[in-house]
Amino acid sequence: MAEIHPFYQTHRQAMEAAMRERLDLAEAMLRERAHLSDIAAIRQEVMDEFTVVLAQMPYVGGAASRMSDFFMRLTGFIAISRVLRRHGVPVPVIGEIERETYQAQLMTSPEAERLAAGRQFMSPENQVLMREQAARSVTEAHQAEFPDDFVYDFVEPGPQDTFEFGIDYKACGFCKLAARHGDKEILPNICGLDFDAYATRGIRLERTQTLAGGASHCNFRFSRLAPDREGNRM
Repeated sequence: MAEIHPFYQTHRQAMEAAMRERLDLAEAMLRERAHLSDIAAIRQEVMDEFTVVLAQMPYVGGAASRMSDFFMRLTGFIAISRVLRRHGVPVPVIGEIERETYQAQLMTSPEAERLAAGRQFMSPENQVLMREQAARSVTEAHQAEFPDDFVYDFVEPGPQDTFEFGIDYKACGFCKLAARHGDKEILPNICGLDFDAYATRGIRLERTQTLAGGASHCNFRFSRLAPDREGNRM
C-alpha cells in the first residue's frame, strides 16, 4: 500500500476525528435509510477505507495551495461511499446520507465563526490570492509539478452579472482521483456538498454544470446571502 504523504500525515489525527464525528451523525440514517444493522462493523470498515483514501490523496502543494483543504475536507466521503456501495446501498441514498451528515457537521461550528470564514473567503484579499493561484494553476510548470491538482480560471463579473466573482474549474482533482480508483459513479454526490459548505458560511453558490457531469468546466459563481439567510440556508 502507498504511504500517506507527510503533509496529510500531519493532519491525519484531525481528519480521522472529523470522520468519526460524521459517522456519529450518520448512525441513525445508516440504520433507517441504508438498512444496515451492524453499525460498529460499518464504522470500522469506513475508517479502514479512509486510511486507504489518505494514501491515495494527491499532494498539491500543502499549506501553500488552497486546494489542499478541499481534499482534506471532502475525500473522507469517498471512503464512506465506497463502503456503502459494497453493502448495496444505492448511490442516490448514499448522496442523501452524506449531504445531511455534512450539513449537520457544518452546523456544529458556531455561527459567528462560520460567517467570519465566509467574509474572509469573499474578501478582496482572498480574491487576490485566488487570482494568483488560478493563474499559477494553468501554467505548464505547475501542472508538471502537481499533475493531480485542479486547474482553474478566476472569473470577473460583467456589467449585467449579479455574482461577485467566479471560478471556472477546467480540471478537477476529485475527478482525477475518482478516475484512477473507480469512483466516478459517486462523484456527483461529492460535488453536491459544495452548496452546503458555502451556504453555512453565508455565501450563495450558483453552479449550472460540472466536469463530473460531462461539461467542459465547473462554473462556480459566488455572492453573499442576505443577512437574514446567512448561516441557515441549506
